[in-house]
Amino acid sequence: MDQDEDSSGSGYVDEGREYTRDSNYIPDRITADGSGGWPVEAGRYRLVVARACPWANRAVIVRRLLGLEEAISMGMCGPTHDERSWTFDLDPGGRDPVLGYERLQEAFLARFPDYDRGITVPAIVDVPTGEVVTNDFAQMTLDLSTEWTAHHRDGAPDLYPEHLRDEMDDVMQRVYTEVNNGVYRCGFAGSQQAYDAAYDRLWTALDWLSERLAGRRFLLGDTITEADVRLFTTLARFDAVYHGHFKCNRQKLSELPVLWGYARDLFQTPGFGDTIDFPQIKEHYYVVHADLNPTQIVPVGPDTANWLTPHGREELGGSPFGDGTPPGPVAEGERVPGDSGPGGIGHR
Repeated sequence: MDQDEDSSGSGYVDEGREYTRDSNYIPDRITADGSGGWPVEAGRYRLVVARACPWANRAVIVRRLLGLEEAISMGMCGPTHDERSWTFDLDPGGRDPVLGYERLQEAFLARFPDYDRGITVPAIVDVPTGEVVTNDFAQMTLDLSTEWTAHHRDGAPDLYPEHLRDEMDDVMQRVYTEVNNGVYRCGFAGSQQAYDAAYDRLWTALDWLSERLAGRRFLLGDTITEADVRLFTTLARFDAVYHGHFKCNRQKLSELPVLWGYARDLFQTPGFGDTIDFPQIKEHYYVVHADLNPTQIVPVGPDTANWLTPHGREELGGSPFGDGTPPGPVAEGERVPGDSGPGGIGHR
């Protein structure tokens, strides 16, 4: 998760100013040739995530779509954290069973004893040394697609197809700046002027996406790509969090026919909706952002059963996995609880 939702302090709004994301991450990469010192190696690395976090959610989805569960293990932090770090409070004894850590911070300090930046998820940790390798969430998922191909499952989709990369990169950049980050620019605006400008930018982009998706099933055409993964994790949180908590309230997602159909199409595709935990998502935002929600009361709504209603997007043609196949059942120990609290969906 980005520096907005890390452990760098209890305040998220800089009064009188627009929100600017701090995007200084550990740039190391795990590559097939190992040229940067971190070679692809099954069983060596642990992906640390939190279900609440949209940035970590991308990595969870990509890992599952590509079938990398056996090659890269996954550690799960709880939905809330203090000013120091994400914690492994969901695990027995409050420790990650592989790393032995109580806090993700320990992996960062193992490599950088004076590390003073935000402790963010997703992060990949080198299990033998217990040291963090990278928390560069944008590059991380692209590398899972392009560097870990020897460990992809049979039928895995090509989420970053070479012939589409120029267009994809442009689409993903706009989705990131205007939508993924745009909701935060609204939520953490420190002045009315900053909020108004952020709101206009966000809805301009959402209208552009509605127009783009009106005649094509997915962002780049007939099959899913990483661009869809990146947009989905924001849309999945829109009505539950961003509409109210971040004041992105021109309309709900469920009131936007094209984007709502598109989001449900993805949600009902294996690898997407089965990674979403609405109770954890709401608990994170409404509890951790105490300056936005001082009571820390978590809303019971909205009803999330509507995510399972027919979306009708099949009429546009295409197929989520093209010539490939959907991923199999969720790995044991990685299933989202069927209904872990108010707003949960009891279908899993």
